[in-house]
Amino acid sequence: MTVILRDATPGDAPGIAAIWNPIIRDTVITFWPTERGLPEIRDLIRDRQAADHAFLVAELDGRVAGFATYAQFRAGAGYAHSMEHSISIAPDLHGAGLGRRLIDALHDHARGRGHRIMVAAITGSNQGSVAFHRRVGYVQNGTIPDAGWKFGRFHDLVLMSFDLTAPATTQATNA
Repeated sequence: MTVILRDATPGDAPGIAAIWNPIIRDTVITFWPTERGLPEIRDLIRDRQAADHAFLVAELDGRVAGFATYAQFRAGAGYAHSMEHSISIAPDLHGAGLGRRLIDALHDHARGRGHRIMVAAITGSNQGSVAFHRRVGYVQNGTIPDAGWKFGRFHDLVLMSFDLTAPATTQATNA
């Protein structure tokens, strides 16, 4: 399996939509309420990259197999070095190591721009994502009960973070 990690392009929007929209439509993994159209995804790629934030794809045999991106965690200058990421993998490729490769690439990108913290905001019921983030060195900072609304009910939000300035051995110890 030859995987290429690269910057996303506007031409990747259909492949990204094919992964993202079923997650939006069918799960509580994201609280986003409506599917994302191709123009919206193209604009998001452009805007993130223009802000010097990564928007990456994992390409496998010419197909978008996963994507990852980040942006500032909260608005305002005080949060300029705190980023929040989003990462999604095609369902048939879960467990193939793409998530680890994408998140490592996001960390490298953010670290190279002087960012300090990468935040993961995860739906409380998404224990697979919580476990993944623990394995790659994230620590749980807390849970906000009933923070998100989707499918007629409230869902908890788990906040986890990764210190981009800590040595790799420290991160592994915290995992």
